[in-house]
Amino acid sequence: MTLAGVPTVFVVDDDAGMRASIEGLLKSVGLRSESFGTAEEFLRSNRPEGPSCLVLDVSLPGVNGLDFQRELADAGVHIPIIFVTGHGDIPMTVKAMKSGAVEFLTKPFVDEDLLDAIRQALERDRATREEQGGLAELRKLYETLTAREREVMGLVVSGMLNKQIAYELGTSEITVKIHRGHAMRKMKAESLAELVRMAAKLELPAGRK
Repeated sequence: MTLAGVPTVFVVDDDAGMRASIEGLLKSVGLRSESFGTAEEFLRSNRPEGPSCLVLDVSLPGVNGLDFQRELADAGVHIPIIFVTGHGDIPMTVKAMKSGAVEFLTKPFVDEDLLDAIRQALERDRATREEQGGLAELRKLYETLTAREREVMGLVVSGMLNKQIAYELGTSEITVKIHRGHAMRKMKAESLAELVRMAAKLELPAGRK
């Protein structure tokens, strides 16, 4: 497996001992990790493209963990976060979870609880990346369609019959069937239902050119 496909756990904690402890735990179960003392160090790093998650201390020098969570979201950096803190409270936990955190653990936490949260976070990120990759592939296929094939596809997935589409476009039903067939083949759709699902993922309006 290339490094780009290897899961990575990023640890951001200003406590060097805690960073070393978590890194040792992750190494013991075969997980790759990188650690940083501040949020700024993490942002400056060159992060690999594979599945990842962030183990983030709430109390950091400079920006705190909850503010950093918001900054990442605003910057379009979508990475599953597991918060760790030495002094958590219920409002803080609720705020973190509402903002999408995977887990909120209070130090000292049980190793297995952290590992469980990390496995869940990595699986969530892996699934998101697969979904995004599939969408990118769909967009590439869609770009191979001609303007008329896109138009026919939009009308087909809106529920119109070939003869209705022919009337709408001022062409023959045979011509519509040809464009429809080309669109199905280029999109690699095995059925109309699959084509409809593809159009939904692409968020295509009916009749889009």
